[in-house]
Amino acid sequence: MKISDLVGSAAGNAFRAKTRTLLTILAIFIGAFTLTLTNGLGTGINDYIDDTVTAIGASDVMTVVKPSEGSEGFGNSSGPVEYDPDTVASAQPGPPGQTVVALTPADLDSLAAIDGVRDVQASKAVRPDYIQAGTGPKYVVTVGGIVAGQQIQLAAGAEPDDSSTEPQVVLPTSYVEPLGFADAGAALGQTVSIAITDAERTAQVVEATIVGVAEESFASPEGASVLPNATLTDTLFDAQNTGLSAAEAQRYAQASVWFDPDATEQEVDALKGRLADAGYNGVTVDDQLGTFKSIIDGIVLVLNAFAVIALLAASFGIVNTLFMSVQERTREIGLMKAMGMGSGRVFGLFSLEATFIGFVGSAVGAALAMLAGTVISSMLADSFLADLPGLTLIAFDPLSIAAIILLVMTIAFLAGTLPAARAARADPVDSLRYE
Repeated sequence: MKISDLVGSAAGNAFRAKTRTLLTILAIFIGAFTLTLTNGLGTGINDYIDDTVTAIGASDVMTVVKPSEGSEGFGNSSGPVEYDPDTVASAQPGPPGQTVVALTPADLDSLAAIDGVRDVQASKAVRPDYIQAGTGPKYVVTVGGIVAGQQIQLAAGAEPDDSSTEPQVVLPTSYVEPLGFADAGAALGQTVSIAITDAERTAQVVEATIVGVAEESFASPEGASVLPNATLTDTLFDAQNTGLSAAEAQRYAQASVWFDPDATEQEVDALKGRLADAGYNGVTVDDQLGTFKSIIDGIVLVLNAFAVIALLAASFGIVNTLFMSVQERTREIGLMKAMGMGSGRVFGLFSLEATFIGFVGSAVGAALAMLAGTVISSMLADSFLADLPGLTLIAFDPLSIAAIILLVMTIAFLAGTLPAARAARADPVDSLRYE
């Protein structure tokens, strides 16, 4: 019997007892459906987190602060901290009153001299009063920052060009219509005015050209940050510090430190250690989002465990189905062996039946899970998750789906080996005498 004949015979024999086989397939279907859906949930959330990472910082950049006395930096505090004139408000989220020691040009030089640091750039904090288009309404706005390698999720236009000598800005989508523009495309090329108050309490206005419109994301849920190019940042920073001495103006809450993009986790940890020895704290974007991602992976792992339990339960159904099939086809097995079919072919026939049952259950389960996941994700994106644009809660990776189907088929094959071995060992004479 050819392999193709063996496969065709196995597929046909699998549905001899339709009710029993369908119940077994249903058990496999439940496991495959659950496994595919939970896998899609993990893929969707982790893809969104990965997009968020690239949206808020490059992978080879570390944010560095100099913690003040009694503070561990980056939002950690052991209680009220005594006032220090050398400190500034922390740029990191944390409890009220959180401060860090201001970084000076001397600190930037010290950071640049640390082994493993490729480049250092001070983060210039800019606090504008409002943004306005023409003579339209004025809106409160914050100014974000972009580092090299950072990716912006754009709805239209392009990222700001740091090499340009003209002030450029990317607007969040939530500001397009309030500023009087019909849509994101209509805003491109238009001019907006950004007002900022200097140290002498004088309002200064800087004009910038809109070069892009950015989608709101998990990284900036408030949707109120415009993204400037280097020229606009420098112009606003200089305007804000008008009236201050050079020493007072060159004080920064934090700095960005670049390291080798191919650095291993151990090398990055070693760099953090050298920074700590020098009196600085450094964190990467992965540090900031790693805990959240670990929690999601843990939840998905638990859900996947329930799906695997369902598949293991289904495997006992396969064993029972094939054992009964072997019992019912004892005379047929004897006849096949008497006609020259070897034990290996008999074993293969029943193993293929188990594998075929596993394939049908897993393929149908995966297909319906993808359909249900797509519908659910679309519904949630338009309702409960509307505030998280760009999030596809349940996404499917073709390779992962193929791996799930192969896993279920493997489990089915292993479950079928015991009854298949029993059929292969059957004595043809005794089997032909079986009543």
